[in-house]
Amino acid sequence: MAELGWLLVPVSGGVFLALLLVPLGFQVIARGAVFADLAIAQWAALGALVGHYLPVAGALAGISPFSLLAGLASAWLVHRVVRQPRRMRQALIGILYVAGANLAILVVSSDPHGAQALHRAASGDLLWAGHGPVLAVAVLALLVWALMRWQPGWLAGNWFMPVFAVAVTWSVALAGIYVVFALLIITPLLQGELDGRGYLPALVCAVSGVLSGIALSVLVDLPVGPAIVLMVLLISLLAGAEKRVKNFTRRRLRLH
Repeated sequence: MAELGWLLVPVSGGVFLALLLVPLGFQVIARGAVFADLAIAQWAALGALVGHYLPVAGALAGISPFSLLAGLASAWLVHRVVRQPRRMRQALIGILYVAGANLAILVVSSDPHGAQALHRAASGDLLWAGHGPVLAVAVLALLVWALMRWQPGWLAGNWFMPVFAVAVTWSVALAGIYVVFALLIITPLLQGELDGRGYLPALVCAVSGVLSGIALSVLVDLPVGPAIVLMVLLISLLAGAEKRVKNFTRRRLRLH
């Protein structure tokens, strides 16, 4: 058992990540800005890359100040975008994402290891997560659930986007852009929006996907980010199929 002790940090980080992102994902979908998280995550990753090449003193719980500033700036832009007509929102958010992605390519273009830096930003490496981002994500998860418990109206208010940007920034530092998108969108969409379920079933699917993805990565030596994304998707789809089978069986029994 002792040789598996190193997994405590990534496992706890993954669980806290699910606790933080799943409830925020429900609100992102409700606001009709599904790709907002992807744009903010991309700009947070861009800020992290800038911070890597222009290091400054005073890292904030494992992240560069540039990453936090870029995340907050992109959140402000997204906040302005979601006020636009619905038919324009996704296009404008897509422009924001593409701009951030191409700026990131330019930042690393002169670095022989730039492709690796971009890969880390996209796929992350939760298995080797530092204590700082894990602790920050844990604190943010507790804050989000406390606000939902005692100030439920904040989700629809103006404070949502800044909190969301901070959450996404530390989440990207912990697990990468793709894992953040998966936990924010896949389980809230498949379990909540399509199957009419609440936070708890979506959270169970997210945590199960994270844990099984980590296990798959360790056992088969796969990249942990893609493993988590695909396991979250698979478990969410299976859970949705299981509910549909149960509903179909109930209808058949009523007919008989």
